[in-house]
Amino acid sequence: MTSSSATSDPLGRALTAYLRGDKSATLTVHTNVSEDEPLPASYFFRSLWEMPDLERRALEECQGRVLDLGAGAGAHALELQNRGFSVRALDVSAGAVQVMHERGVREVAHHNLFDIPATGEQFDTILMLMNGLGLVGTLEGLARFLKHARGFLAPGGQILATSSDVAYLYEDEEGALLIDLNGPYYGEIEYAMTYEGEMGTPFQWLFVEASILQDYAEEAGYELEIVAEDEQQQYLARLTLSAGAHDVNQ
Repeated sequence: MTSSSATSDPLGRALTAYLRGDKSATLTVHTNVSEDEPLPASYFFRSLWEMPDLERRALEECQGRVLDLGAGAGAHALELQNRGFSVRALDVSAGAVQVMHERGVREVAHHNLFDIPATGEQFDTILMLMNGLGLVGTLEGLARFLKHARGFLAPGGQILATSSDVAYLYEDEEGALLIDLNGPYYGEIEYAMTYEGEMGTPFQWLFVEASILQDYAEEAGYELEIVAEDEQQQYLARLTLSAGAHDVNQ
């Protein structure tokens, strides 16, 4: 296994390989809380009817101008384009951005979500799917993002994001939770991806239970609605700025 570098992009390489015809291209996902798991590149290219119910519901809830964060290979952006939406798709992976260009996503940007330029452009829907709220990394990142998003969320706009409660990862055989209450929040998990021996830079990913998201939303001036849930402790959240909160960018 090679070490990561500033230019390593295992996700982009795997998506590109799949697009070029290697339908078996598969990433390996490493975390600090579970065994390594394979992640087929094909998952990022799924059609509407291959998507989980929560994702399909999120697409139904979209409105206006859409910003798709962590867009991957553009599956959601392309579906929304086909429905007539104006969509900008953003990803931190240079390879993913190139794949989206080649697949026909009309507007693609290569940014970290905290580095979105302050152009004054606003979006009616900010979309964060595939446990996409995890892009913020940590609870501190969640607070930072909710403040940051005010700068490009249109009046009356919404953030549609999926997340889940991963407390089950810390259950013992009797079902008791083995969580260090004095340590970091248990939903802050470290990830890394490997493709053909190349390991990408490790990154934090946040899984946040709904009650904690509620607290952070209120603190940042948002109202939270849980739009839908599934049997795997995953949920689709809608965050909208509370009345009078939109102009408070402090």
